[in-house]
Amino acid sequence: MTDIRYLAPRTLDEAVGAFAAAAGAARILAGGTDLLVQMRAGVAKPGTIIDIKKIPELTTIEQTAEGGFRIGAAVPGVVLADHPAFGKAWPGVLEAINLIGSKQVQGRASPGGNLCNGSPAGDSVPAMIAAGAVVTVQGPNGRRSMPVEAVPAGPGRTNLTPGEIVVSFTLPPRPNGSGDAYLRMIPRTEMDIAVVGMGVSLTLEGGVVKAARVGLGAVAPTVLLVEDAGRALVGTRLEDAALEAAAAACRAACKPINDKRGTIAYRIKVAGVLLKRTAAIAAQRAGGN
Repeated sequence: MTDIRYLAPRTLDEAVGAFAAAAGAARILAGGTDLLVQMRAGVAKPGTIIDIKKIPELTTIEQTAEGGFRIGAAVPGVVLADHPAFGKAWPGVLEAINLIGSKQVQGRASPGGNLCNGSPAGDSVPAMIAAGAVVTVQGPNGRRSMPVEAVPAGPGRTNLTPGEIVVSFTLPPRPNGSGDAYLRMIPRTEMDIAVVGMGVSLTLEGGVVKAARVGLGAVAPTVLLVEDAGRALVGTRLEDAALEAAAAACRAACKPINDKRGTIAYRIKVAGVLLKRTAAIAAQRAGGN
């Protein structure tokens, strides 16, 4: 067996330097719940593993001065679930992250790892997109930020440049009358991969939708921001016609495959159904009708 070098840097600069120096032969270890499985299967064969869980910036949760949240990319799901304020502001994002594996897995798995794994069916990603989350990355050329939906490039691929590491997610402050939700369709009752994943975030004023974002997963090569679905809901009271228009936009955005978990036709139909159900939960949480 080939020797593997293990590094556990204490600072982000050290991690970035080691990652860049490895010239593509290193893998980042956040929770390891994807990486270790891939290594055992022979899919991933890194020469160096860089463990980022000892870097404070990547493992902390902060409330911003404006009232939003900054979540370190390596924060485990169970730590986020224990935060006294996050789940009240973003219940949909939290429930999506809490669907990543079992309770034991959630003790290690992180939203940063879920995003960088590049799976179109990653549960946290549609909810993060619906939330309007922005990801901060750092690499040899410094820091930059981008919306979460700009990170996935295809199955197992991202748009990060060589040597870049995801540092954190920033979620905006919640206006009054806001709510979000995440639902997925799976063949089993739990611990399965989404056939369709749906995140919806709404802001209502007097029962009228003032802002809406829709994230859709497992139906295309990447998780999608379905802008047409959000636009279909804005200015409405979530009447049946508005919900059907948003559902139609989700169905139109689908570019799924047939596999053992679902057919193309099934995924497209379920996407529309989940939009209506998820929007109803988000509206209820927002205090709407």
